[in-house]
Amino acid sequence: MYLGSWLGRLCRGLSRPIGKTPQPAWGSLSRSLALSSQRIPELSSFVARTNTCGELRSSHLGQEVTLCGWIQYRRQNTFLVLRDWHGLVQVIIPQDESAASVRKILCEAPVESVVKVSGTVISRPPGQENPKMPTGEIEIKAKTAELLNACKKLPFEIKDFVKKTEALRLQYRYLDLRSFQMQYNLRLRSKMVMKMREYLCNLHGFVDIETPTLFKRTPGGAKEFLVPSREPGKFYSLPQSPQQFKQLLMVGGLDRYFQVARCYRDEGSRPDRQPEFTQIDIEMSFVDQAGIQHLTEGLLQYSWPDDKEPLVIPFPSMTFAEALATYGTDKPDTRFGMKIVDIGDVFRNTEIRFLRDALAKPQGTVKAICVPEGAKYFKKEDIEFIKNFAAHHFSQEVLPIFLNAKRNWSSPFAKFIKEEERLELAKLMEIKEEDMVLLTAGEHEKACSLLGKLRLECADLLEMRGVVLRDPASFSFLWVVDFPLFLTKEGSPTELESAHHPFTAPHSSDIHLLYTEPEKVRGQHYDLVLNGTELGGGSIRVHDAQLQQYILATLLKEDVQLLSHLLQALDCGAPPHGGIALGLDRLVCLVTGASSIRDVIAFPKSYRGHDLMSNAPDSVLPEELKPYHIQVSWPTDLEEEEKASATPSNHLSS
Repeated sequence: MYLGSWLGRLCRGLSRPIGKTPQPAWGSLSRSLALSSQRIPELSSFVARTNTCGELRSSHLGQEVTLCGWIQYRRQNTFLVLRDWHGLVQVIIPQDESAASVRKILCEAPVESVVKVSGTVISRPPGQENPKMPTGEIEIKAKTAELLNACKKLPFEIKDFVKKTEALRLQYRYLDLRSFQMQYNLRLRSKMVMKMREYLCNLHGFVDIETPTLFKRTPGGAKEFLVPSREPGKFYSLPQSPQQFKQLLMVGGLDRYFQVARCYRDEGSRPDRQPEFTQIDIEMSFVDQAGIQHLTEGLLQYSWPDDKEPLVIPFPSMTFAEALATYGTDKPDTRFGMKIVDIGDVFRNTEIRFLRDALAKPQGTVKAICVPEGAKYFKKEDIEFIKNFAAHHFSQEVLPIFLNAKRNWSSPFAKFIKEEERLELAKLMEIKEEDMVLLTAGEHEKACSLLGKLRLECADLLEMRGVVLRDPASFSFLWVVDFPLFLTKEGSPTELESAHHPFTAPHSSDIHLLYTEPEKVRGQHYDLVLNGTELGGGSIRVHDAQLQQYILATLLKEDVQLLSHLLQALDCGAPPHGGIALGLDRLVCLVTGASSIRDVIAFPKSYRGHDLMSNAPDSVLPEELKPYHIQVSWPTDLEEEEKASATPSNHLSS
């Protein structure tokens, strides 16, 4: 029997997924779980069962079977439904005296207890078939039963439709993992990773190499976790990525490397980030940007789940400058419009003072977005929220403009808009009857960033009113390229920092600007964006030791001694190389429609970076710290108050 034929009908209607997407196509997942050669996995080999709970059909009538699973529920001490990941099956509890011991076990075992049942596959009586269950035409007439482990009263039912707080789910994660949704997410993740390995290793000759978890502190980038050593005052760090190691592997002639890499960042958790995460890490020698992009597109297309629409490649591309000017962000969600429009020329001779003042400045501009049917769906409190959002987060004013049924403008400054300005604005932005325009003025980047945020806020508001803008079943990939190589440090405009990381190579046509106007240099950096989320990023690396030292020491003012090993390696015949890292957690989260990456990680940390199940991080006795020459410096009451709303961290001194 083909695996997909029975698993494909499993649980249609039995469970609701936690995310935004419709119920997964279980049949397609089961087909993809088979090996590439289409062999059916031997799901009952090496174990104490003959079959899974989901595979039995009318073709098995009369067979003697042994099943193992959890008691899903029991009805009138006559029927019992047994569950494993592969499905559900009904078991008839024997009523005759000769089977009293079997009846006692199956009737008294609490729900969610683990049992082994042996019996005969029989047909259900006519009219009692259950078309919602793939095994609904048959049932098991139990002959023997064994209670493998009784279950105490649980903190919540193992049913996807039962609402549970995330904190409770994380505290009892081993129970939450029994749900169909978590099983689906983790098995889909496993399948995608396996397909990625096939694509990279079997089809393209990559080498899977593990790099160290204990490393040293390095300059730039995210904050790293420190790990004490037994040498006084010396610490390891947990790497935020295998960046330096994969470059060193290229110097070592490995040519094509990849790794399902564990990475660490001492930062607060967000829905798409947590302190430890996993990325698909890739590096190649003798490659250019186009080569990395083509490889990545092929990798995603090959590993894409069978129950989703196939990916169309190549993905579209957009420069960083275009993304900022059109969407107000370097990770635009291109599933819907509401693009930013420069309307400075419309108000070049305006009588409205704040617009005129903005345009008079060197970088001054007037920008706007058109919210479709905003006048129809937005309420007064929505408009106030938008205006307050702009003032609070950007210290900037945003003006809403409406066009009513009589095509009259309704706005606090409508009387100051000239007729020709109205007509030109309506034509330029293709404004319709019920649309709303949000207008702001100021410096280009700030105005675009504000409207980019408001674009997403307005999309949320419209979707709350029932308007469908972003199809959850649509996957809109986009390459964003030509990022600036450097940014000015916040609060220190005379200093530079890397826009990506300090190993990114400059555009060959911009190298001369490194020595005169480094802030104008573009980097050979590229981001892959999916539905408004940065899925991954990479770059072509600096492979010349002298150029790398100049960037580190002269432009970034970094201590090059911390990277002496890398500089020495680059001076030993380093080939040109580049790579990319894709966020595996984010990818699976988006594919499954989960609301958080915590729903696609087996044992994640909470929003505050805690393991609620084991209560980590935990305290350590003073004598256990002695070998590391560390003692705890306890925070003052004031420090405790300051960090109350922040992610906690250890206070250590050596």
